[in-house]
Amino acid sequence: MRTLTALLLATCVAASACGGNTPAASAPPADAGDAALKTALHGYVVELLRRYPTMNTYLGGGGLDPSLRDVDGTLRDYSAAAIDQEDHWLADASKSIAAVDPAALSGGSRIDREVALAQIQFLLHQHQVRHYQQRALDTYVGEPFRALDWQLQGMTQTGTTTYGTSAEWTLVVERVRGVAKFLASAQEQLRAGVAANNPPDPRMLRRDGIDTVEANGTYFDQTLPQLGEARITGDQRNQIVGELKDASKQASQAYQTFRAFVASTYFDSAGARMLKPQFGADRYAMGQTEYDWALKNNFRVDKTATQLYDEAWPIVQGTQQQMVGLARQIGAQHRWPLPADGGAAVRAVFDKLSADYPKSDAEMVSWYRDAAFRLVDDARKTGLFDVPADYKLDVVETPPPLQASIDGAAYYPAPPFRNSGVGRFYVTPTHNNPAGLMTNNRAALADLSAHEGFPGHDWHFKVMTQYRDRISPVRWLTPGAVEDSSSMWEDSMAAEGWALYSEALPAEARPNAPNGFYTPEEHLYQLQGKLLRDLRVRIDTGIHTGRMTYDEATTLFSEVVDFFPGSCSNPAAIGNAGKRESCEAAERAIFRYSKWPTQAITYRLGKDQILGLREEAGKALASRFSLKTFHLAFPAGYFHDAMLSELTRP
Repeated sequence: MRTLTALLLATCVAASACGGNTPAASAPPADAGDAALKTALHGYVVELLRRYPTMNTYLGGGGLDPSLRDVDGTLRDYSAAAIDQEDHWLADASKSIAAVDPAALSGGSRIDREVALAQIQFLLHQHQVRHYQQRALDTYVGEPFRALDWQLQGMTQTGTTTYGTSAEWTLVVERVRGVAKFLASAQEQLRAGVAANNPPDPRMLRRDGIDTVEANGTYFDQTLPQLGEARITGDQRNQIVGELKDASKQASQAYQTFRAFVASTYFDSAGARMLKPQFGADRYAMGQTEYDWALKNNFRVDKTATQLYDEAWPIVQGTQQQMVGLARQIGAQHRWPLPADGGAAVRAVFDKLSADYPKSDAEMVSWYRDAAFRLVDDARKTGLFDVPADYKLDVVETPPPLQASIDGAAYYPAPPFRNSGVGRFYVTPTHNNPAGLMTNNRAALADLSAHEGFPGHDWHFKVMTQYRDRISPVRWLTPGAVEDSSSMWEDSMAAEGWALYSEALPAEARPNAPNGFYTPEEHLYQLQGKLLRDLRVRIDTGIHTGRMTYDEATTLFSEVVDFFPGSCSNPAAIGNAGKRESCEAAERAIFRYSKWPTQAITYRLGKDQILGLREEAGKALASRFSLKTFHLAFPAGYFHDAMLSELTRP
């Protein structure tokens, strides 16, 4: 339990955090500057949350500092003047934090300092080098909805089916009223991008600029007012419901205006069918120089994109071989005749398992829920985790405005700085498409449930929130944005690394259970999940450094992950429904990677670091090593030396 004082949520930013050996500080005393740094960091965190209201809501900033409570009634100011003023403040904050001598800090505080400095460098780089604010279309389209969705999640429960105090709903109304101004600033920035030949990628223009805009318009026109009607209670109910309806109508109209702007600016007609020639070229690639900069600054990964690209393929091939061997075992157990080709044999087993699939999206969500709680029950039996009797996990359909960016599933945590709200395991509906439902067959669900639910994201965030007072607030931040193409992704190394580790953990052999918790069939899908993350390193570095085209990546994804041979260049001409669905899912995945450079690599890299640390701890502790203790201590793993020291302390 002592190790929890060193919990690291956000990043692997210090040399010691990634396994390097940082020389011990000499004089002055190793914690003499901790108080000064804490003061500087508190000022930085509070001001950053004030300037990034969605991040403030996501984290529950009002629970950290009372001055942040009303920030939930605002949206970020993306105007050029506001960003210029922000950059001056960031430069001053950087000087203040850097002025604290690292030699005068304890080990944890030294990392806090490096985290903050890396965050500031990222934001300044985004604004002044990449000028990303000129093309951040998905940020502009999605941020108001995300802010409100997290705001609604974090509301106080006021009755059996009602949520939110009058004060909380008043902030919702104020935020909704700010949508029109928010989108007007977005238009200003996007116009500047057009003038500077720095527009969004054409795929983002179509999907986020048109499709997601329309989904948001419907959300504000219909869904949000209906939620208010159902959830608002109290003496001011009628007044607040009326104000919410009026504000929502204005927001919906603002999205309609924004869609018209996108259509007239980038497309040949209001129908937004054909892009103007100057906006049709690929613009997703980050570039080798920028990718390497992000690896170093955001993750403190010493390798280059070239090294990661080259190293990824043998890892992919190794996982493929594991899957071929397991598929043949499954085929023999079921007496299924399988093709001689290894990849075809895996595909044949997948096709057989796909026959047991949910017949609707609602049934699919319920199957995911059941799989998640089977994992919870197993953890109680094995004792790998202490799971409270009242442990709860919400598994629900992904809301329409998020479906363009969530392919399959995602987890959105409760605000860690507050005591209210629930985390949600979102499952994206297939719209009752049989081919899509078949990919979510019974054997395929446990792996993703372990990742998003237990012992993955949901459990991870719940444990860290329980010990939030021992985690520096700077490590909870998500600079740039919480989850879109403006994000820094520094938190993803720990969060997604743990979630991928959580997929693999139930597969570890036990007495009389060579596949661990999983059935052999579920284990095959767990290996497919591993294969997916292994391939992501190859694809993400490939498409963002020009080593692979978008279409090549789509085909490679379908052929490697789904074991469907053949090109995806013309999905409409594909006669095989399974291959067509695979290509469509592959293209959605590549679209995500194209928007979110470096995020896709964090799963495998983070998991590798956890496994490496676990191996070192096991060797150091020998018979005293306990997986249960290691799992509770894990987030300190990115402190490497500090965690090993704690674990091996007598």
